[in-house]
Amino acid sequence: MQKDLQQISDYWREVYSNNIGEYRPFKLSTDFKRFASIFSLGRSYLYIVNLHNFKLEYISDSVEQFVNTNGREIELQDLLKTVLPQELEHIHLKGKVISDFYTGYLNKSEVLQYKNLFSYRMEDKSGNFLTMLYQAIPLSVHESGSPEHVLCIQTDVSHLKVTSTTDASFLHLDGGENYLNVDVSSGRFDAKLIQNRPKSLSELFTNREKEIVRNLAQGLNAEQIAEQLFLSPHTIKTHRRNLLNKSGCTNTTELVAKCLTNGIISPV
Repeated sequence: MQKDLQQISDYWREVYSNNIGEYRPFKLSTDFKRFASIFSLGRSYLYIVNLHNFKLEYISDSVEQFVNTNGREIELQDLLKTVLPQELEHIHLKGKVISDFYTGYLNKSEVLQYKNLFSYRMEDKSGNFLTMLYQAIPLSVHESGSPEHVLCIQTDVSHLKVTSTTDASFLHLDGGENYLNVDVSSGRFDAKLIQNRPKSLSELFTNREKEIVRNLAQGLNAEQIAEQLFLSPHTIKTHRRNLLNKSGCTNTTELVAKCLTNGIISPV
């Protein structure tokens, strides 16, 4: 595991640190701290990382729900150590595709317009295995075009009965083009594959189907959903079968995980 962690760290430093020549701290405002307190409620935490040296310049106190370390002493490596060993290779590939997207595919002027997200599995300080939704939003861009300061939000989505996925998504923050469920197996953001990709799930699903997915994410069965929506259980089962066919998923757990990274359902 230590070797895998080192491989991830070395790659991040090669891609980001080499492009950012000097350390420049992020200026934390009172307004940001208020914003942070709002978005780190419940089973979640957030932090700002400086990609020059991967120093955590801010981390919410709620991180102490997950790791057995004083929040002021936590480093990025401590957070990486919570990732399950079998997830590390996927984390490495996701990191490579994400860096390729921001530093190779986007223009410098577009970097702040996108957030990236994916899910993964971790073990918390009490030995519980959790599924986490990772969301990262660049806060500043270096002259080289590389993200310099990044806000990362980690949310426990285990209650949604999802598993980790082997892809990553990129959502435009102002309603522009999204790149959803991008295959990371090559370790590259392949623009040619993206250009020929099928429609997003948001485009494929009807409003009724999205409503049913949200109920499935809460663990409700066909009978319970039918009662809530005043439909027959048979109708709900038909919708669920159509949802699986449209999404290419084999079961409800996989469907909910995909919908989470497509922004169709909320992590809270």
